[in-house]
Amino acid sequence: MTKPERLAWFQYHVQDDRGQQGRRLGVYDPQRGQYLDRGPVDELQALACGQLNDRAWLLDGAKPMAGEPKFDIPVAHPSKILCLGKNYAAHAHEFGAEVHEEPIFFTKFADTMIPHGAPIVLPHWIHERIDHEIDLGVILGFDDPDGRGRKYVAADSAMDLVAGYTIINDVTARKMQGDDRDIKHPWLRSKSFDTFCPIGPWVIPKDELPEVNDITIRLHVNDEQRQESSTKLMVTDIPQAIEFLSKHTTLRPGDILATGTPEGVGPIQAGDTVTCFVECVGTLQNPVVREEPQG
Repeated sequence: MTKPERLAWFQYHVQDDRGQQGRRLGVYDPQRGQYLDRGPVDELQALACGQLNDRAWLLDGAKPMAGEPKFDIPVAHPSKILCLGKNYAAHAHEFGAEVHEEPIFFTKFADTMIPHGAPIVLPHWIHERIDHEIDLGVILGFDDPDGRGRKYVAADSAMDLVAGYTIINDVTARKMQGDDRDIKHPWLRSKSFDTFCPIGPWVIPKDELPEVNDITIRLHVNDEQRQESSTKLMVTDIPQAIEFLSKHTTLRPGDILATGTPEGVGPIQAGDTVTCFVECVGTLQNPVVREEPQG
């Protein structure tokens, strides 16, 4: 797998002598080429204190890790996953649509999230097209001592809410999405099957990636490149998206924003391997399997 070019944090699984599973915060230091253990950390609390965008805090007391970690999702219990739709003009055009004046957003359930290496599971009863969609992911984190979150955030201060960046694959039941849209139903069910949001494995702290508005994102299915674009082509950039979303909902530390996918989306099927690459951030890779019929 391609490792990040910048300092990154991640969550990983550990198992104690009694076989009990736990989560610990890891740090990847590209200068030393080492995985480091930062210990058990409540990521929501750390995000609400600004610690996960603090290089000194991340490295303080971190100890070298033996072997490769078993990655977990970066944020276990976000209050919400917010996603921008049609945020690359070429992606809208490939479905015969135009970019709307206002951003389109939708949500995905927390149960959609899976870590690097875990399988994307295609529901056994859906035989129509299911697509990949690579997105740059944004993890929110900011000082929130009273737990009230933030609303009505101006674009010129919106980046103060960003803790870091990750990779998201917004898997979509495409035929279902089209059918629902035709009868004016929301996109929710087509986006929210379990495992339909591979995420991670890395989070690059915001201050480590100042050029986020012009980085390459790319997706392969097996050996075939399907998607490639640059974040500079987003219709609504990250500050504008945060301003818009904060008019509609309270933003909280740990919330996740998927910033939209470029053109080139296409079907996946059992036996495929989907590899998402974001420049400076690394890779997210997941196999695809078919769910066994129930009962």
